[in-house]
Amino acid sequence: MIVNKDTIIGDVILASEGTAPILASAGLHCLGCALASGETIEEACIVHNMDCDALIEDLNNYFQSIG
Repeated sequence: MIVNKDTIIGDVILASEGTAPILASAGLHCLGCALASGETIEEACIVHNMDCDALIEDLNNYFQSIG
């Protein structure tokens, strides 16, 4: 999976549950909330005042490492 700003958080989690710790450590602790399933990475980063590019890089590095 390749993650970008338009990627839905729920899709990231469904692709690999191993992404949950990455998202949580970045500041997204509400992974089970209704908004998370349909919210994009960019939308979540704006709401939570997070560095979107850094999170995307971490997620893509993770997906690359698991092949």
